[in-house]
Amino acid sequence: MHTPSNQRPVTQLSDSDQSTSGGTIINGSVVAGFERVRDEFQNNFLRRGEGGAACTIYHRGQKVVDLWGGRRCHHSGASWTEQTISLAFSVTKGMAAAVMAVAHSRGLFDLDAAVADYWPEFAVGNKQRITVRQLLSHQAGLVSIDRRLTPQILADHDLMSEITARQKPLWQPGTRHGYHTLTLGWYQNELIRRVDPLGRTLGQFFQDEIATPLGVDFYIGLPDWIEPQTISNTKGFRKLALLANLNQLPWQMVLAGIWPQSVVAKSIKFLRCNDPATLGKPEFREVEIPSANGFGQARAVAKIYDVLARGGQRLGITPATMRELVAPARTPSLGSRDAVLKIDTQYSFGFSRPSSGFQFGTDDQAFGCPGAGGSFGMADPSEQL
Repeated sequence: MHTPSNQRPVTQLSDSDQSTSGGTIINGSVVAGFERVRDEFQNNFLRRGEGGAACTIYHRGQKVVDLWGGRRCHHSGASWTEQTISLAFSVTKGMAAAVMAVAHSRGLFDLDAAVADYWPEFAVGNKQRITVRQLLSHQAGLVSIDRRLTPQILADHDLMSEITARQKPLWQPGTRHGYHTLTLGWYQNELIRRVDPLGRTLGQFFQDEIATPLGVDFYIGLPDWIEPQTISNTKGFRKLALLANLNQLPWQMVLAGIWPQSVVAKSIKFLRCNDPATLGKPEFREVEIPSANGFGQARAVAKIYDVLARGGQRLGITPATMRELVAPARTPSLGSRDAVLKIDTQYSFGFSRPSSGFQFGTDDQAFGCPGAGGSFGMADPSEQL
């Protein structure tokens, strides 16, 4: 068989690729040169306790890795299939950031304009000078909500606009940054609702302008027509389980994650979801939590980042917006120590950026978002990866 010059031979996996531990079968394909990814993916099951997962990589526009394996449901033991959809946790932030990039390319907002220019009610609580750039760089200090949020409240976008607008920063905006675990997406959502000529939510904008044009399966707010048997069942965990990973995680981050009075706790307690798996429950699936409850396939996330890594033309990303995406993150005046995660981080345009506390990519042009459960999506423009 002739292989085009810009394509590499593809190795299809079969049932013979069954592991020797637990009978886990890895399915999918890799191209020549990426076999180590397949080996490490399988090692996640053999050596690291992986239950079920998928991994997709594009390189220079070619899909070079597309793997899946393990169980979709830890209760029934049902297998993870090519069509399985999973909860992406904070990988969703990257999809929300892609929405902001598309909107910026269309001239719908200026990064250095005040958020209140587009959303006047946001100015209360001495927030009138917070810029869109600061908000998207996790510098606004708006990491918590002053009341409990239920799925019913989350479904009411006008009410969420009122609730989020009245919040007060936990630090002087622009002086430091701290991971807006859940809140960032709701601020992005309201900004999109204000600037989009059609008044769409962020989730609908994403579906119309990114997912559908690219033909990918990812949703911010899961449609009711998605068959339940295609959705992976996320196994929960307790905070104290973090202690078992002290040799792999920064101790400051672990302590912040388990201390009930920490800023981390403040950034999630209003949902009463001590276990991130709560976001996968049916009552939370249909509402939009653009920072945390996207559902989709690994190949969908990879395809979106592939388009962005190669300049974003298919999504209408302008050169000016692309320059902002790859420009080094601007460190706030008090340094790169994250006020929430207690490690050194960098952020811009809604994406995480390479830092001493979280290294990825080949240089500082890379951007992406990690999530709970080991999920991760990223683009490396320098390598078109």
